[in-house]
Amino acid sequence: MDFLRKADWLTRDRVRGYALLVALASLALLANSYFKAMGPDGTDFLAFWGAGHVTSAGEPAAAYDLATQQRVQTATGSLGWFAFVNPPPFLFAATPFGALPFPLAWIAWVAVTWGLWAWASIRAFPRLWPLVVSYPGALVAAGHAQTGLLTGSLLVLAAHELGKRPRLAGAAIGALVMKPHLALLAPFWFAAGGKWRTFVAAGMTVAALLLAALLVFGTATFEGYVTSWKASGLLMEGVNTDFLLRMTTFFSQTRIFAGDGAAYIAGSISALLALLAAVTCWRRFDGDARATGAAVLAATALASPYLFNYDLPFLIFPTLWLVERGITEGFRTYEKLALVVLWFAPYATRAAALPMGVNLMPLAAVALFFLVWTRPGSGLAETETGTAAAT
Repeated sequence: MDFLRKADWLTRDRVRGYALLVALASLALLANSYFKAMGPDGTDFLAFWGAGHVTSAGEPAAAYDLATQQRVQTATGSLGWFAFVNPPPFLFAATPFGALPFPLAWIAWVAVTWGLWAWASIRAFPRLWPLVVSYPGALVAAGHAQTGLLTGSLLVLAAHELGKRPRLAGAAIGALVMKPHLALLAPFWFAAGGKWRTFVAAGMTVAALLLAALLVFGTATFEGYVTSWKASGLLMEGVNTDFLLRMTTFFSQTRIFAGDGAAYIAGSISALLALLAAVTCWRRFDGDARATGAAVLAATALASPYLFNYDLPFLIFPTLWLVERGITEGFRTYEKLALVVLWFAPYATRAAALPMGVNLMPLAAVALFFLVWTRPGSGLAETETGTAAAT
């Protein structure tokens, strides 16, 4: 049983080798995603490209016009098209790519956003870079050409910089105005820790981005954004099993099996527990900002009812924080094996969701949060001595 309990076979050299093999396999999978995206089925990135395309042509309000977006996006050869529902500040990010031809824009978006996420993550964990560049959670976001790499880079940057450069951490969180449900816990996290400079920097960044978007894109664009809420609401109406299986929340999975009432209860419990973690993590970790970042980012996967596997590259931070602590303090019983499973979880749960009829990522998120929360002096698990590195 020591083979699994201690997993001493997961040496630094072996893990590095496995990680690089996964990275090479990921390139093949990413190439497959690109060719599919160029086909008739389309890709999520069409929404961002279409919005950026009309904005670069001087018509930002058309980013939210469904008829215009259908025309622009299907002109690429795609039979499908996607509504753009992100807030207007997101147009600052989308417009440069919308000025490019769609096939080139897809490659550029993935390369730039993955590069930002990898930079932030390697900055946080320089010794663990092989586990960063091969992280399956980033592959999911890259394959969809979605926003998860961009938002993940901001969350990782905030968690890493909070204890060193509090204003930079706040600015990173404020930039999440482009996808605000990923920052639900941040105000409570900052306030509970007395990080008022960070709190103010986040608020000022939000205000600055909204004002800049209003000045650059005009009031009609903001009015169009309000109308886009109807499109978002339509996605959540009824029980669309395929759609809900792509989501990674207790709300979505409960809704499949038990309906709306039970789903709202499950989602509320999950969110309240995440909120509780955000306001108590400073006491739990004795003011260690980096440790609270791991806890809050792990809890972020439980906070919002609306979350997909491609939103989860930020989970690299709590996952590698556990690896880092294991290297320096010793791994707990079965912890190495658990971390391998959790490292693969964003991709594995996405791939298995439709065949199994359930997305298990919410359970993986709970397990990740539990491992983070019980790390310091928990006394809940036997600790393996030694510093056998996981990478």
